Amino acid sequence: MQRDIPAGTAIPTDWFSTYDRYLFSEGTHERAYEKMGAHLQRFDGVDGVAFAVWAPNAEQVAIIGDFNDWDPNRHPMHPSESGIWSLFIPGVSEYAVYKYRITTRDEQILDKADPFGFAMEERPRTGSVVADLNRYQWTDSAWMAERQHRQSLESPISIYEVHLGSWRREPDTRWGQRYLSYRELAATLIPYVLEMGYTHIELLPITEHPFDGSWGYQVLGFFAPTSRFGTPEDFMFFVDQCHAAGLGVILDWVPAHFPKDGAGLNYFDGTHLYAHANPLQGEHQDWGTLIFNYNRNEVRAFLISNALFWLDKYHIDGLRVDAVASMLYLDYSRQEGEWIPNEYGGRENLAAITFLRKVNEVVHGIFPGVLTIAEESTSWPMVSSPTYLGGLGFSLKWNMGWMHDTLSYMSKDSLFRRFHHHLMTFGMLYAFHENFILPLSHDEVVHGKGSLLNKMAGDEWQKFANLRLYFGFMWGYSGKKLLFMGCEFGQWKEWNHDTGIDWEALTAPRHQGLQRFVRDLNLVYRSEPSLYEADFDWSGFSWIDANDTDNSVLSFIRRGKTPDDLLIIVCNFTPIVRQEYRIGVPRAGSYRELINSDLEIYGGSGISNGPTLTTLPEKSHAWDHSLNLVLPPLGTLFLKPSP
Repeated sequence: MQRDIPAGTAIPTDWFSTYDRYLFSEGTHERAYEKMGAHLQRFDGVDGVAFAVWAPNAEQVAIIGDFNDWDPNRHPMHPSESGIWSLFIPGVSEYAVYKYRITTRDEQILDKADPFGFAMEERPRTGSVVADLNRYQWTDSAWMAERQHRQSLESPISIYEVHLGSWRREPDTRWGQRYLSYRELAATLIPYVLEMGYTHIELLPITEHPFDGSWGYQVLGFFAPTSRFGTPEDFMFFVDQCHAAGLGVILDWVPAHFPKDGAGLNYFDGTHLYAHANPLQGEHQDWGTLIFNYNRNEVRAFLISNALFWLDKYHIDGLRVDAVASMLYLDYSRQEGEWIPNEYGGRENLAAITFLRKVNEVVHGIFPGVLTIAEESTSWPMVSSPTYLGGLGFSLKWNMGWMHDTLSYMSKDSLFRRFHHHLMTFGMLYAFHENFILPLSHDEVVHGKGSLLNKMAGDEWQKFANLRLYFGFMWGYSGKKLLFMGCEFGQWKEWNHDTGIDWEALTAPRHQGLQRFVRDLNLVYRSEPSLYEADFDWSGFSWIDANDTDNSVLSFIRRGKTPDDLLIIVCNFTPIVRQEYRIGVPRAGSYRELINSDLEIYGGSGISNGPTLTTLPEKSHAWDHSLNLVLPPLGTLFLKPSP
């Protein structure tokens, strides 16, 4: 422990300028993280750390840490008219642990972590840690140059959603199980995702959070990758290795709320600095968290800077914005009398709308090619339309309606599916209103909802067949794809964040077959432009027959941007083998099965149409040519015209 650190001095104005303070106060400082927080610096030939924190209502702020015996009298900070307190302390080095000791105007004493801190101690400790984010040597220039093309809306995007703490655990003599580190995950998770054919990894929040059970959604350190898995440099290595493997990295970002932890943003300087003072505006009753005050300039600067920070310092390729619906509506999950209308008497959160538009404008303006993805569960219009057209400006939106309807259908016994056929077709009424991702996410396999496999109807054989059928329908349907870890091999257990996913299931052939099927779906998806080039336009999708309710069969066409890119998808949602099932097709000639979910290698019964199919000159479904098919039980077929 260092005990001879000299007293601090004022930060030179040429480093932390009046202009910086002005931009922060105006809410337009897009890279406030370059000046706020703790920065290793050299002033007048002396090495140390420059600290800066926003606490406009504090009576006094001091820096306490392991370098001064946590003595608040050693390093009092200098206030400014903008409410930013700052100090340069010579001799403080990297890895020093610190907090801000805040004395409020009513003489309360609060010890707070740094809102802009770049690293934190491992929970349950909550101290901030001085970190150098500029030392790592990135090797992903080729990926960064190609990213805008790889992540265009006309490119294949298949996302593997991962909770790093429970993807895999390792035996540990002391704790029984331990987490994998970022570097161990680079050596194990990346090859697995690559082998499975995905294009992206999406990480549940890795920003520092004290409570494991929040899965990262109750953030304490908005600028700090969690120390559970290693250092900031270790996380940079993980992202760098993803890029070397050709994988994009999407980070769950949480600007909707923050927890009440004493060391965090709550009541930061003795006032509701980051949230609303009025509980009718400032608290999520469901989650026990506080809502950011988007009306406040400095809060907007904090959050916009945070979004850019991950794209800048960690080369993140996309931000999936959590709980957007809760931001858009003032009455979200509130009863009458529990919320305050906006200035026009409406329920729309005008400040949040302005904030979201600004974030998307700034992100896409500075980092073209980066994806922003809205988890938005309502029918709010134009979520993924540009802001200049009146939209929110997101690249993509989760299609929660499609997910709920189709899962409801798949849970029904096949005998009764004919009465619920609309659940599988209704989504096409709005499929092109937004740029949709089809999400089968972590939210669908927790809190008593059961695993995806257990949601499927029927006995064990039928459950596996139904899940393969469903995945085939999903990968054939318009929209980008997202699947949560463990679902790709059909683990029976509901996801538990305290344990690794059920890799032992892969000792059973049916689980192996399902895993192989998902891999093959991804490989076909990435190789067939008809499955991704026109995801967001009617030119890429047309029904062959959406109305065969008696047989519970759906058939449709996917098209790419050139006439040669065409696939036929047929889904039989009953366990009955349907012989001589005729569908009209737009092109005469021979076809071959590109995907058949009922093949024995996937755990199916092996019903197939053979190596080739030839059209008949018989009119069907408005076309002059047709195919006579054998539809496998609970099976999906992808049929491709031969050249």
